Amino acid sequence: MKLISQEFLHNIAPQLDLLNTLGGGVAQPQVRVHKREQGVVIRVSAPSVRPETFHVVLNNNRLDVFAEYRHAAEDKLVAPLFVQSFELPEELDVTRIDAVHENDELRVRIPYQDPSNRQREINIRRR
Repeated sequence: MKLISQEFLHNIAPQLDLLNTLGGGVAQPQVRVHKREQGVVIRVSAPSVRPETFHVVLNNNRLDVFAEYRHAAEDKLVAPLFVQSFELPEELDVTRIDAVHENDELRVRIPYQDPSNRQREINIRRR
């Protein structure tokens, strides 16, 4: 005899997660930063988070990665599932940031700037 059905658990789980978040709890994704030869890769693993709820926002040299919870797509009430901020060093090329969600993992790739572009002589215009 089953006291709790699978359908009940499936329907109540998002509300419990939302209540936990609103009560001060947050989801803890696994975040890893890998330095590669071409740049940096930030990997965010949060298997229970739907890809459309992720957001990556760049503000100057601060990169915010977060996910939000909405019970339904048209809901006005939004609760943060998690927020992770990164201060990006100047040697990264923030104009070429790329993000992809695949296999329950968000990957944000940030290449290094071309060293030849970092130092150059500036032409002086005459008026």
